[in-house]
Amino acid sequence: MAGHEIPEPADRKQVADPRSDPQTVAESRPSCDPAFRHGVVVGFDGSMSSERALAYAIGMAGRLSSGLIIVHVANRLPTTVWAGCEPPVFVDVPDHRTEVLGLELACADYLSDVPWVLVERGGDICHELEEVGREYSADAIVVGSTHGIVGRIFGSVAGRLARRAQRPVIVIP
Repeated sequence: MAGHEIPEPADRKQVADPRSDPQTVAESRPSCDPAFRHGVVVGFDGSMSSERALAYAIGMAGRLSSGLIIVHVANRLPTTVWAGCEPPVFVDVPDHRTEVLGLELACADYLSDVPWVLVERGGDICHELEEVGREYSADAIVVGSTHGIVGRIFGSVAGRLARRAQRPVIVIP
């Protein structure tokens, strides 16, 4: 209606101070270790295809005399469904799998030849792998291929990443 203002709810909380400078995503994340700049990023979740990708990435990092950035992306689940014009809200599900993977990797003999770091992220796998690659100025991102029906229906991580990445993506069969 023209000329009528809709009052704001009394219980509405201000999320940010409008006078403050917005903080970018790059500033909010801790800076990466410079020893791993221009390293090799590899997506790892413990599956057979990610183990093959890890093996290739270890060899590649060794040949390049660079570090290995192993990325595990934790699960995020929607807490609401899309309702009209309200976007869905995502919540990080506690994922102890990263701790288990970290312990397994720390005990692995095959990682003793290259310096490596395990990075945990939450969200979309493609976006997070590309973001870690950007943060570390990675020379390449290595991922395993998907052979299941889910990858054929929804699109594989490797295919989506190869289409949108700003750096070389190596897909290991």
